[in-house]
Amino acid sequence: MKQIRWKKFRPFLLALLFCLGFNNTSYALDNGSHAPDFQLPGEQGTVMLSKATGSAIYLDFWASWCGPCKQSFPWMNAMQDKYRSKGLQIIGVNVDGKSEEARKFLAQNPAHFTVAFDPNGATPRQYGVKGMPTSFLIGRDGKIIFQHLGFNAAAGETLEKEIKAALEVKK
Repeated sequence: MKQIRWKKFRPFLLALLFCLGFNNTSYALDNGSHAPDFQLPGEQGTVMLSKATGSAIYLDFWASWCGPCKQSFPWMNAMQDKYRSKGLQIIGVNVDGKSEEARKFLAQNPAHFTVAFDPNGATPRQYGVKGMPTSFLIGRDGKIIFQHLGFNAAAGETLEKEIKAALEVKK
């Protein structure tokens, strides 16, 4: 009998688990609750949510195998460039089991924002992430304002409105 190599199927199984969660859009955290802090390795050193205190934070959980994640990167880059001076900080947390896969993705889809790596998935579990991408808009006070699952052009418009409101930016 042939032995199954589970490591080979890990990316597929993770994708399946996240996809199964798409029908349930409830989160472990409620809007208005304090966003849990984390400490993760990043492209530029250690990434901690608490270091961004005083900024409005767009926290995005993504994976290299996620099609909508690829679509969201140009949008997140544009938002970071447009609203950085107003106090927006975007943090992308990659959940790939192997950071090499994330780095390949980033080589093709550069990020103009902070990127952290969580190959063990502790942070998305802490936030109750059900699918990719999932984003949280966190106010300057550290409380969750808005949560969103998935990404497309229409979502980008809605999310930008939420960001502008969080930053109290007028059109």
